[in-house]
Parts: sequence; structure tokens; C-alpha cells
Amino acid sequence: MSGGFGRGRWFLPTALVFGLIFLYGPIASLVVYSFNESKLVTVWSGFSVKWYGALAHNDQILDAAWLSLQVAVASATGALVIGTIAGYVLSRFTKFRGRTLFAGMVTAPLVMPEIITGISMLLMFVGLEQAIGWPAGRGVLTIIMAHITFTLSFVAVIVQSRLAGMDISVEEAAMDLGARPIQVFFLITLPLMAPALVAGWLLAFSLSLDDLVITAFVSGPGSTTLPLVIFSKVRLGLSPEINALATVIITFVSMGVFGAALYQYKRSKSLG
Repeated sequence: MSGGFGRGRWFLPTALVFGLIFLYGPIASLVVYSFNESKLVTVWSGFSVKWYGALAHNDQILDAAWLSLQVAVASATGALVIGTIAGYVLSRFTKFRGRTLFAGMVTAPLVMPEIITGISMLLMFVGLEQAIGWPAGRGVLTIIMAHITFTLSFVAVIVQSRLAGMDISVEEAAMDLGARPIQVFFLITLPLMAPALVAGWLLAFSLSLDDLVITAFVSGPGSTTLPLVIFSKVRLGLSPEINALATVIITFVSMGVFGAALYQYKRSKSLG
């Protein structure tokens, strides 16, 4: 019995270590080879930062990265606003006509294949252009609209889960003391929802920044995002500049995640 317990005690840490290596090993190797002097991304020939210098002078990648950041920020912000409203409605208004249809439409992008979403968005934009002349062609606006459409579902689910775990008696007590519903929302509900809002925005930002399939359908000339540039370059052979770019992105994303986690930790300590 004790021998089985001992084997079980070692199994979980070992599985955890192998799991982390499996997940983060390729990322670590990518970061290491971004400092490789050789043009061959799999052959180490010495330490060098020249690929970061080459990246700084690559206007195509820099322009695409800046465009992707703009699209991701706009998409995440739009998804946060609409997704928060949808999550609030689904959580607090449990009975209204059409609720099942509304919930299904909100959560549909979670299970819908991206290629189906991309084709449907493209057909919608083409139909709108033919009917009312807007939007005029495909570009940054259509990319943002498409990204908001599929990322707001994630925000809505996160917000709905947060509201489901909140103690509604706090809001009821505030209204009993004379606070108006709008005051209760902005002074009590919204601050308690803050961790979910931060998490939803970061998730929407990451999904938008990373998206390739939907963007390929709804983008046009002059609106080439970073995933599209990387995909086109990878098909012709991976360049060490891509490793350097990925390292920069990993660094900024890690800083953002760490900052959000630190904010939530300090907030939980202050509330506790």
C-alpha cells in the first residue's frame, strides 16, 4: 500500500514536468535560436543579436506588427463592451423572450470553425457593399468587425461566470440604502467584475493578434496583419528574424500577463 502511494506521489510531479516541457520547450528553443548567428534556424553557430537589428529594419514586418496591435486593441475593446453587456444580460436577466436564441448566438462562435466564420463574414461584407455601398472593400475596418464578432463570445462567457459567482445581496443592500441601479452598477458591480474584464480583454487581444484564418478572408490590400506576413514567409522557409519577432511578442505578452496577475493579486489582498 505504501509502495503504491510512493509511486503515485512521484507520478504527478513527473507528469507535470513532462507536460511543462512539452508545452514550453518549443517556445524556449525558439527564444534561444533567436540569438543564433547562423541563418539556419536549427543549427547553432554562436551567440548574436544581429537578427534583432535586422528585424528593426524590416519595414514589412514592423508595419504588419503595428497594424496587428492596432486591430487587436480595437477588437478587444469592442469585444469587451459588447461581450460585457451580453454576459450581464445572460446572467441577470434569466427569463425573457428569445433568451435561448440570444444565448446560442452569443456562444456560437466558440464552437464554430473559423473557416466557416471567415466565409460567412466575407459574404456578409460583400452583400452589404452591394446593397448599401458599405463597407467599401475589405480592409482594417472589416478585420476589426470580424474579430469583435468571434472574440466577444469569450468575453461574454468570462463575465457571465464572474457574475454567477458574485453575491447579489451586496447589490440588493446598496439599493435598500437608496442607491439607484445605475449607481449600484458603476460603484459595486463593475469594480467586482474588474478581474473578469481584464481577463476578457487580454484573451480577446491575444485571439485577435493571433488570428490567421478569419483575417485571410476579410482582409484586403494594405491590411496585411502580422500572422499573414509570418505565414507567407514560413511557406518559403523560416527566417531567424521570425524567431526574434516571436521572442519580442512573447516578452510583451508575458509582461502583460504578469502585470494582470499582479493587479488581481493586490486587489484580492486589499479586498481580503
